[in-house]
Amino acid sequence: MSPLLSVSDLQVGFGRTPEANKIVRGVSFDLAAGETLAIVGESGSGKSVTALSINRLVDFGGGRIIGGSIKLKRSDNSILDLTTAGEAELTKIRGAEIGMIFQEPMTSLNPVLTIGTQIEESFRLHRGLTGRQATAAAKDALDRVRIPDAARRLKYCPNQLSGGMLQRVMIATALACNPRLLIADEPTTALDVTVQAQIMALLAELKREIGMSMIFITHDIGLVAGIADKVVVMQAGQAVEQGELNQILDAPHHPYTQHLLHSVPHFSAGRATRSDFSRDDTARTAPALEVDGLTVRFPVSGNFFRRPTGAVHAVEGVGFDLLAGETLAIVGESGSGKSTTARAILGLVKSTRGTFTAGKAADRPSAVQMVFQNPYASLNPRLRVDSILAEPVIAAGGRASGETRDRMAMLLKRVGLPENSLERYPHEFSGGQRQRLCIARALMLNPSVLVLDEAVSALDVSVQAQVLDLLIELQREYRLAYLFISHDMAVVERIAHRIAVIYAGQIVEIGNAVSVLSQPKHSYTKRLISAVPAVDRRRENFALDTRQVPSLVRPLGFEPAAPQWRQFAPDHIAQAEA
Repeated sequence: MSPLLSVSDLQVGFGRTPEANKIVRGVSFDLAAGETLAIVGESGSGKSVTALSINRLVDFGGGRIIGGSIKLKRSDNSILDLTTAGEAELTKIRGAEIGMIFQEPMTSLNPVLTIGTQIEESFRLHRGLTGRQATAAAKDALDRVRIPDAARRLKYCPNQLSGGMLQRVMIATALACNPRLLIADEPTTALDVTVQAQIMALLAELKREIGMSMIFITHDIGLVAGIADKVVVMQAGQAVEQGELNQILDAPHHPYTQHLLHSVPHFSAGRATRSDFSRDDTARTAPALEVDGLTVRFPVSGNFFRRPTGAVHAVEGVGFDLLAGETLAIVGESGSGKSTTARAILGLVKSTRGTFTAGKAADRPSAVQMVFQNPYASLNPRLRVDSILAEPVIAAGGRASGETRDRMAMLLKRVGLPENSLERYPHEFSGGQRQRLCIARALMLNPSVLVLDEAVSALDVSVQAQVLDLLIELQREYRLAYLFISHDMAVVERIAHRIAVIYAGQIVEIGNAVSVLSQPKHSYTKRLISAVPAVDRRRENFALDTRQVPSLVRPLGFEPAAPQWRQFAPDHIAQAEA
């Protein structure tokens, strides 16, 4: 039987002379009906351009197919070459026969239209439904992707839903007309591990229900292991290796595939944690950072006079200590209070109550510094690197002296950047290099604590591994304490000595990384760990868990009961559950 989709020698270029600016160079693959193909590669490898070329959306982004063919077997068994199809024919195919889930739902959905209006568009265009029929079909689509209270959510705008819910809306829209091929472009990259598992389970269930084929684009090998039948590995616009899932994962031949598999942190439930620090071997000195009873609440106004009617209990009674040379990872879902905790410690968010002390350097504001998630947004594009690195010194009351410039040069060398970087601007650096600049800037004032808020989540996997190695080296050299905030459990396992699990604003479990990851005690910690994709979880079916984080909005004057703790090991405690 002929394949559902056959891509042969695909070549795509951009700009006025696309032949001279090829992004995709001779990619070929076949996809059978009901089969899942994973396209794997780092940023700039051409995987998304390949996907956008299949339904000719690349035409709207300045790209042009300059060679090859993309043949689709239609429902009537006729073969259509999509590279030569007209716009009218492509409009009939998009959504009806080829569905597309984009990477970032917040930018893929119209912010001023309701969810219902945007889903109904597919039914109006491809099925001719109108009025109540279209609305009923849209509600059924939301029910299909397990969105609770679907009739009410149809009236919501995108900003009223979480990232996981928005991605479900995108899936509902893409599957509205039961397409025979679904293209999912990094559909879980920005999602927490539990939401990611829900989306993967949902896609697998819908795929079985409809019998569709799927092209799944990702850089996460663990996700590939859980969903793919075949894998195509892309580098610099070329498919450097392709084959059956087990063949690629167990016996990769191309050096780049081997490099990609080696670079990705593989979660192993506590078997790969660091062993270069132990609280038992450390003389009991003052902690580098001590937090006690930290509470952050935001008022909620609900009446005409904008008087507060309640409060969002974003962080509730968080406490921990952090020693010099130690990494404490704070893990949890979006909205759990991880970043709010970090920002409160740095004074970027006002705390309601609680104390936090930066060890012996309590009187030195520069004792705690922060490295933010997005290296592209963290650096002022109008300033040269020397001005960027001088900023913290000047803000602390110093001046850009020769001694300051010497420290800049030393730190640039230490983070692996040449000294001539001082005369360059941020746009002249890659994402990994920019994050190295952010680390150098954070070290300018010789802090004792670095707060790293999702500091590697925006980076490619191999660059991510390099930055993690750099952070570990710097920690050993300068005895830095790290507060490492992340939702990526594989990264946490690689860098953390201790782990605090935060849920609905409270720490529910904290302790030694090996103990927490290998013997989790709280039900939420167990749920987090069970949702982590891994290479050894081949074709594993994640459970479709639709439980929601409880609302953090409480009435005025509400005070939660003090948590009851249970001790499971010398350095491992968890909240008692009802």
